[in-house]
Amino acid sequence: MLATLPSLHPGLRSSVVMDLAFTEYGDAAKPPVVIVHGLYGSGKNWATIAKGLAETAHVFTLDLRNHGDSPWDDSMDYRDMAADVRAFMAAHGVLGEALVVGHSMGGKTAMTLALTEPAAVRRLVSVDMPPARLSAQTVGYARIMLDIDLAGCARRADVDRALAERVPEQMVRLFLLQSLESTGGSGFRWKLNLQAILDQWPQIADFPVTDRTYDGPVLFLSGATSDYVRPEHEAEIRRLFPAARLQTVPDAGHWVHAEQPQAVIAALAAEVAAL
Repeated sequence: MLATLPSLHPGLRSSVVMDLAFTEYGDAAKPPVVIVHGLYGSGKNWATIAKGLAETAHVFTLDLRNHGDSPWDDSMDYRDMAADVRAFMAAHGVLGEALVVGHSMGGKTAMTLALTEPAAVRRLVSVDMPPARLSAQTVGYARIMLDIDLAGCARRADVDRALAERVPEQMVRLFLLQSLESTGGSGFRWKLNLQAILDQWPQIADFPVTDRTYDGPVLFLSGATSDYVRPEHEAEIRRLFPAARLQTVPDAGHWVHAEQPQAVIAALAAEVAAL
């Protein structure tokens, strides 16, 4: 579904946005939290975190365009994805009021929104993602998934075996398989626009906004064993986000929220308390 976005900030370029799918947790009387997942993910990846926050917050977990149950589009530019999130927040009455949390690609989306329209975001958390171009080769997963003959797979285990030929890490496969959906009978499909991910990889890897600042409170929450947020990124983090705080979660890699959910819940609960 498409929606027209009124009063769009000049930094956000799209005038037509995607109507994002979402799941809602908690009471609308509580402070709002908007959570945006990473590449190949969906809002359901954050269900444990959302449930852990639901006693003290009104939590929305979104599916970004080309992911989960949200519409597909050729563009994966962060300005367009930030416009989607802004439209969602406006439609649900939390624009300018919410803690916005983004992981990985979602972190870049959230940072883009904060930088291009600072008044839209009350507080920001970027989970294991700096405002930088990264050379991570996760785009390769899209090609691997496209190459699997889903018509020849009768069970999820068959898809897992096909993935394992090129993705030996079980945790990565389990993550990717969360986007596998049964079409009824023995059929399957990916709930991802894999071709758009391949075509738009230069935009996904990039970070588009370097000429603005967001002066609100920002937490960069990173996995201690991850190499996404590195010491050389700190100067740029502090240039774009003068009020940034950096925190690491022990015994966690890039998927911080899956590896150390209680630590992430505690960190986000402290941000909610400050809203």
